[in-house]
Amino acid sequence: MTRVTVDAEGGGRHDARMTLPRADVTTGIDSELQAFEDLLRSLDADDWAKPTRCEGWSVADVAAHVVGGMADVVSGRLDGLGTPEVTQREVDERRGRSPAELADETAGVRKAAADLLAAFDDDSWSSRAPGGYDGSLGDGVEALWFDTFVHGNDIRAAIGREPARGDGLRASLSHLATELTKRGWGPATLAFDGFPELPVSGGGRDIDGDALQFVNAATGREDAAAIGLDEAVNVYGG
Repeated sequence: MTRVTVDAEGGGRHDARMTLPRADVTTGIDSELQAFEDLLRSLDADDWAKPTRCEGWSVADVAAHVVGGMADVVSGRLDGLGTPEVTQREVDERRGRSPAELADETAGVRKAAADLLAAFDDDSWSSRAPGGYDGSLGDGVEALWFDTFVHGNDIRAAIGREPARGDGLRASLSHLATELTKRGWGPATLAFDGFPELPVSGGGRDIDGDALQFVNAATGREDAAAIGLDEAVNVYGG
């Protein structure tokens, strides 16, 4: 297996868990939001109503959550972000809106997010995230990138399209390494072809194979046993 290893500057292997470089995350989330907007603009009414692999959610609900979460962040509504109650509010507030309407809102929050992120320096990036998030500001922004990428693929799966990969997958692996370390999973090293090696809980046995399949297993979207892992790898598990 050919391995690609980077540190925070892009040069050597990670020795500790950290977010991806600030410039990568700020440009990456901007590109991901553009891709999400484009995805919404490509949907019709039949697509909008289809059920997704997120239990109880239609494509419209998934889109409302993604756009609503970003709208809450850029407007400073951070209390309870990510809780079931706030997530449901985000969906309810957008009930009945069309794909084009949510695409337009995505364009607006994308610009607001870019303006907000441009104001942060390296010290701000490494400081504690506001709103009670368990991690740095950089970790929190990377989590938003992950959320947009994964839910974009939830929509693609629901309407029969191929999943996205690329930089959003890189961000998802980085975020999951952080979350699994918080949970004490491992020790292990995420060692997927074409992506940086990422230690979990200090690093240990290599986890390799298909990176997207790992992301799906680690978020409860696929059976972890299919890739030789147990259900504890699911960061949303009990």
